[in-house]
Amino acid sequence: MTYSVIAVGDEEAAFDAAQAAVAAGEVIVVPTDTIYGVGALATSGAAVQRLLDAKERGRDMPPPVLVAEVAMVRALAAGVDERLTALADAFWPGALTIVVAARDSLRMDLGDRGDTIAVRVPDQAFTRELLRRTGPLAVSSANVHGHAAATTIAEAVEQLGERCSVYLDAGVVNDPVPSTIVDLTSEQATMLREGRISVSELNAAVPGLIEVPSSDPITDPAPAEESVSDPADDGPAEDEPAKDGRDARVEPAAPGHDEV
Repeated sequence: MTYSVIAVGDEEAAFDAAQAAVAAGEVIVVPTDTIYGVGALATSGAAVQRLLDAKERGRDMPPPVLVAEVAMVRALAAGVDERLTALADAFWPGALTIVVAARDSLRMDLGDRGDTIAVRVPDQAFTRELLRRTGPLAVSSANVHGHAAATTIAEAVEQLGERCSVYLDAGVVNDPVPSTIVDLTSEQATMLREGRISVSELNAAVPGLIEVPSSDPITDPAPAEESVSDPADDGPAEDEPAKDGRDARVEPAAPGHDEV
């Protein structure tokens, strides 16, 4: 299989090529607000497996799902409560990944995800419009497992080559601070990773959302050790399993992470 590289500035050509590839069950490379990600149709188990194969990654680390707006989450989640609505109003599009309980009827074979799904609305206008045209995409950082996430299309092509059919070029995409990840599957929300959005910002949007132990306060995030990329997108060298086997990353993080 050959691949094509298309500048996102050539919008209709880029949208047409990406839509056709996604509809055919192929893997594409898309820009996010953190790093480049590899994406595939989230509702196709075969396409998601091609994504995992391209990254040389196992099913024990299912990719997060990128959506264009919170309305898409309502079709995926078992329940969208006032916490998710408030967080979405405050931080989406942006660097917040939210883990929610998946609908029992959800037909998404993302790997060993259990009964949950990690979702995010990226702050990248081109990619959000693409998501409106394709529907939800499973997206992981654009790299082979164990290697640094791509921040340019040239780096993505070097690692993934013909494993991806379309590369959407938006120039250099690199934010060294990862997304914040919050688990809303329980009555008490849990911070799985503090990144670009701090605990204080989350609690300002939803008072009392995250409990902060007085003996070991969670402070605002420091810059990542290295420029990585995740989800969603978007980080460094190795994948890091999330709570209960979930792949919580959706963006660049610190070494050891590689989700968009």
